[in-house]
Amino acid sequence: MPKTDVITKFINGLKAVNGVHAVSVVEISSGMTLGAFSDGNLDPEVASAYNVEVVKAKMQAIEALGLDENIDDILITLSSQYHLINCTENGQHMVYLAANKEKSNLALLRNAIRKGIDSLQNELK
Repeated sequence: MPKTDVITKFINGLKAVNGVHAVSVVEISSGMTLGAFSDGNLDPEVASAYNVEVVKAKMQAIEALGLDENIDDILITLSSQYHLINCTENGQHMVYLAANKEKSNLALLRNAIRKGIDSLQNELK
């Protein structure tokens, strides 16, 4: 299956989760968005461009602290939204997801991302 099909399938699975405003898959090193969805509430490419810098800063902090750790996810809680950033195990790609707090369930959002991220990572090597 071509990479774009895998990314599209992954994004389609996430956008079906209740309350999701936006989803994107991003290459961390370049900041390039490989695929995205928005319900019109926000621009996932702009959000991803800023949030990839958050991930890079955290990776630098982990390295500076001498920790042998990977980022599982980063949660940013706004007054009306959850913003989840999840990194692939190899640290090459991230998934950005924004969702309405009142319409979504944080545990279900995290579970939906984890369900598909392994297959996504295998295809994006």
